[in-house]
Amino acid sequence: MPTHDRSPSGTPRFATLRIFFRGGAAGGVVLIATSALALALANSPFAATYQAVLDLPIGLSAGRLTIAQTVAEWINNGLMAFFFLLVGLEIRREMVQGQLATLPRAAAPIVAALGGMIVPAAIYAALNWHDPASLRGWAIPVATDIAFSLAVLRVLSVRVPAGLKVFLTALAIIDDLGAIVIIAAFYTAALDPLALAACAAVLAALFGLNRAGVRALGPYMVGFLLLWVGFAHSGIHATLAGVAVAFVVPLRERNGEAPARRLERALTGWVAYAVLPLFGLANAGLHFDALSWHSLHDPIVPGIVLGLFVGKQLGVFGATFIARRAGLVRLPTQIDLPLLYGAAVLCGIGFTMSLFIGDLAFPDGPRVTELRAAVFGASLVSALFGLAVLAVVTRRRRKPASAAAVSRPTEP
Repeated sequence: MPTHDRSPSGTPRFATLRIFFRGGAAGGVVLIATSALALALANSPFAATYQAVLDLPIGLSAGRLTIAQTVAEWINNGLMAFFFLLVGLEIRREMVQGQLATLPRAAAPIVAALGGMIVPAAIYAALNWHDPASLRGWAIPVATDIAFSLAVLRVLSVRVPAGLKVFLTALAIIDDLGAIVIIAAFYTAALDPLALAACAAVLAALFGLNRAGVRALGPYMVGFLLLWVGFAHSGIHATLAGVAVAFVVPLRERNGEAPARRLERALTGWVAYAVLPLFGLANAGLHFDALSWHSLHDPIVPGIVLGLFVGKQLGVFGATFIARRAGLVRLPTQIDLPLLYGAAVLCGIGFTMSLFIGDLAFPDGPRVTELRAAVFGASLVSALFGLAVLAVVTRRRRKPASAAAVSRPTEP
């Protein structure tokens, strides 16, 4: 093969691109790019047009049933349901077949995730205890953005042990599960019993399809749509319809690939390269001219910043360290304490889920500027500092290995 068709490492260039896209890093890069575009549009002469498009109302009706939302709401409430469907499928697969399938394997990321949720929430609550309105945002710093955190790890490529990537992925998945439970329990409006009964009937029908051995995805996706409509009218956030459906799609393999795996594979690209980038485009439009020292004194700002940057690393690292010293958990063989600390810092990248929960906590919008500024700032600092820590740790590991290779005598 001609040399110009290979990367400097000897890997064919198109193969390198395939590895890049398949590894999930590209999704994080696209999300970063669309978020940067949103920032640029929000602070450009096109800011009014950008906002007008997001506020454009779109209504759908079928008989007496009507759903009317803005473009931004369709993205946040509609498209993000597919994101939660994918997250639900990943959680279920890990619980049945993967890193969370047995307690010894799941113990360390579970402990790390719990610490990484409790400490940030406690820090935020301590700084906002005096204001019940501000206190509604206590869950904003509890979740880790899996796309961004793994994209940062991908920057270091082979220098990061595979065990660390698996650990961070499992931790982020448990984080997402915790965030889903929090949304369902604490950010649910008044419930409509009739709509809830209809949702229960749809779920029962989907479970019946599973038990009957129906393996075509079409009926489950129709049920997903009906459940989304039902959740939207029930008071439960509509996106959680995705999680509910994820747990009734058949996961057992029978004469081929399991339907749940087929659906996960089909959704991965769409979520990574369409749903999340559109979410970033709709929610990352921070207006810099609206920022002031006065606005940054809003108590939700230090609550979010300290919760994500300080609380996440203290919670993840501290809980895991204590549990490890007590003999309750074992880290994968490739992970030592410096690597664990670097991963704990990366957990402070809360971007997608933090913005999503922030939208639920403060739906009226007067604090949207402060909220976005705090999430952006904390996520950026966590990404850069975590990357620096892991770069230093992995470089120190490589130097002794390289020196040993040089000093080893040549075989006769």
